[in-house]
Amino acid sequence: MDSPTTTPFSTLIRTASHEQHTEAENSSFMSDMLGGRLGVSAYRRYTEQLWFVYRALESASDALSADPVAGPFIRPELARSAQLERDLAHLAGGPDWRTGLTPLPATAAYAARIEECARDWPAGYVAHHYTRYLGDLSGGQIIRGTAEKTWGFARKGDGVRFYVFEGIDNPAAFKREYRALLDALPVDDLEKQRVIDECRRAFALNTAVFHELGREFPLSA
Repeated sequence: MDSPTTTPFSTLIRTASHEQHTEAENSSFMSDMLGGRLGVSAYRRYTEQLWFVYRALESASDALSADPVAGPFIRPELARSAQLERDLAHLAGGPDWRTGLTPLPATAAYAARIEECARDWPAGYVAHHYTRYLGDLSGGQIIRGTAEKTWGFARKGDGVRFYVFEGIDNPAAFKREYRALLDALPVDDLEKQRVIDECRRAFALNTAVFHELGREFPLSA
């Protein structure tokens, strides 16, 4: 008698967070930005918020690189902080882009949760790592295309370098390898459920950032 087929964890985590993922994608701010209805100042503000999130993610990379759970996911070709800083210098017109820069309250909460997981719960950190980087390699490319077309950035140039993964020649293959790492995550089923729940939380935190950006950049009636 055939044994029952076990659903890969990468499939479980994707399907379990689908509703939260869709909500984030369909927020008014993201819809307006992707529709080319917002100015470049909104895109700059969004990019600033990303910098706080990725600084939290990547400041933990060295400490987690040898961790048996999170370590395999720490890949230098994914690192985005330097690219974000280059984009922000371009968007701000110079190297003083940090002057007066503050996170939105939702962004601060998002970054704090990432830092908490990085410090206390490596499997939870993996949930945040997954939601960010696989999203950048997928839907993030739509944002890049919109930014190039709407605000005239050079193709894959300054202003959109965050979305350009120069160290990944084949994004589809890379994503398959990443999902294989998820499938091999060395934790039990109870812990995997906690990771799924944290993935949902990550999307909710991201959506909260979009809502605050939407209030800051409402479309005129």
